[in-house]
Amino acid sequence: MTNPQLHNPQFDSRPFFLEGGPVGVLLSHGFTATCWEVRQFAEALHRRGYTVAGPLLPGHGTTPEELNRVPWQEWAAAGEQVYGRLAEKCRRVFVGGESMGGLVALYLASQHPQIAGVLAYAPGIKLTLSKLDILKLHLAAPVTTQVGRASLDRADVWQGYPGLPLKAAQQLLKFRQATEQRLAQVTCPLLVFQGRLDTSVQPGAGEFLFQHVRSTIKEQHWMEESSHVILLDKEMEKVVQITVEFMERV
Repeated sequence: MTNPQLHNPQFDSRPFFLEGGPVGVLLSHGFTATCWEVRQFAEALHRRGYTVAGPLLPGHGTTPEELNRVPWQEWAAAGEQVYGRLAEKCRRVFVGGESMGGLVALYLASQHPQIAGVLAYAPGIKLTLSKLDILKLHLAAPVTTQVGRASLDRADVWQGYPGLPLKAAQQLLKFRQATEQRLAQVTCPLLVFQGRLDTSVQPGAGEFLFQHVRSTIKEQHWMEESSHVILLDKEMEKVVQITVEFMERV
């Protein structure tokens, strides 16, 4: 049954666990999105022999009102639960995600030094929101459920809430801050992708991560033709190739 609250409700929003070989990959979707955002990328990794899992983060794939009721700790806990399942089955586990999903991955890596590596796709550690934008957000959140967005990156293939739930956005900012405070605990290899056409994450996000994590292996790639939703954009196959090469190398 499709959900009329979602943009592109015809796509499959459900969580997934694709059993494969002894190396596992956790892939978390971004804020307001669904598992569809990472599903095609996950299937490409699965075809190459990886066990890949994607949680549907609390409040997503249902209604914006429900998302507004979720504290950020529940997003981290959902990632923790699926990571645990992968760790039981797989010899090594990488954790990754798109945008806010990158925060889930970094937060997990700060708690589990045995994680094989972080795969951060347009990580939401530095957003393009100005101080004025944040002030407006805090002022509007108590009285307005959500606001519309001027546009959606790759609207033809992206699935999620078309609006921006404001109380949930406040939790996203808190999650970003909590993750930033734990970056020094990240020691595993780090792979960062950013899109040149991304208007949601600051261009310096990758460099910021490099300065604050304690990883000795750090690698960044710019996708010249990609927007914020790198794992749905036209360079996805190239991202798959680079990701697999990185995982095999480290």
